[in-house]
Amino acid sequence: MNDRTASPNKLGFVINDMATEKDNFTTIRLARRAIARGHEVSLIGLGGFIYDSNGVIRAHAHRPRGTGYADDAELLADLQGDDARIERISVEALDVLMLRSDPADEVNERPWAPNSGLLFAQLAALKHVIVLNDPTHLTDASNKTYFQHFPEEVRPVTCITLDAEEIKAFIAAHDGHGVIKPLQGSGGQSVFVVTPDSGGNLNQMIDAVTRDGYAIVQEYLPRAVDGDLRLLTLNGRPLEVDGTYACIRRYNDSGDARSNISAGGKYEMAVPDEDALRIASIVAPKLMRDGMYFAGLDIVGDKMMEINVDTPGGINMADDLTGLDFSGHIIADLERKVAMRDHYNRTLSNTELAMM
Repeated sequence: MNDRTASPNKLGFVINDMATEKDNFTTIRLARRAIARGHEVSLIGLGGFIYDSNGVIRAHAHRPRGTGYADDAELLADLQGDDARIERISVEALDVLMLRSDPADEVNERPWAPNSGLLFAQLAALKHVIVLNDPTHLTDASNKTYFQHFPEEVRPVTCITLDAEEIKAFIAAHDGHGVIKPLQGSGGQSVFVVTPDSGGNLNQMIDAVTRDGYAIVQEYLPRAVDGDLRLLTLNGRPLEVDGTYACIRRYNDSGDARSNISAGGKYEMAVPDEDALRIASIVAPKLMRDGMYFAGLDIVGDKMMEINVDTPGGINMADDLTGLDFSGHIIADLERKVAMRDHYNRTLSNTELAMM
């Protein structure tokens, strides 16, 4: 079946850096699917933007040379090759710019990079490029304090502090149980589960987290021993194709409390239960208001542990585990948004387009 679109769009993907991309990243899957549908694809690293002397926003972008790839690894090999196609493009000429860089990866070496990328993205949105997720509100979501703006009903009890004594007091108030993690971070890095048996290790845990900034301390949810659910949302609602949700259960049977895939966790498809769907319905209005087009809700029981609005992953896993085309569904939705923008002669705001 040929699913190439009749009117190709120009799609850009902002990434941290081409050298650090991997073939199991959702971004590469989306790019490959877009190429298969006949679109022009560009991948832009955070350090690749240019504000030209004539006022045009440009970028050095990696461009695929093929019109189809057997798998994600083949596409990545093309983009990362010694003879990779790198072009100086006009960002303003793009139809869609998807922001897929992870701020946590830049904390130590390039702390300037995430905000710089968002500022260029905001300029692109002013030129009627559809920028997703909305770059103005992504600035507000630059660390996990964004999570605290969602209703208390869906969040575990939380304390954010640099003070070791405050952390210890919180743990003591919860009978020696809790989870400590960095305010800025992802992928299960420096996440510690505290139990009454942690003893003298608690000081080391606190030091490991707070050496790079504020710590988040949360109540421990017993159901976390069974892993968590990653429920992906699109346009503020759970992503669903042919009656199947893009929902993955992540778990770790090695004794490690972290279920993140990057931390050695395993995964399988799951059907979101009533609690998960209820959480999704509660957080939907804020996601919509903020233009958070594509997000990942990490859910344990009746609580949301985290929300990923920067680089929600799992589309490739959902595609491969089900045989359904979740990635193609997203690209088709982007096509719809571009058509809508043009129907209304580019008078709709970026946030409106993000969630329509």
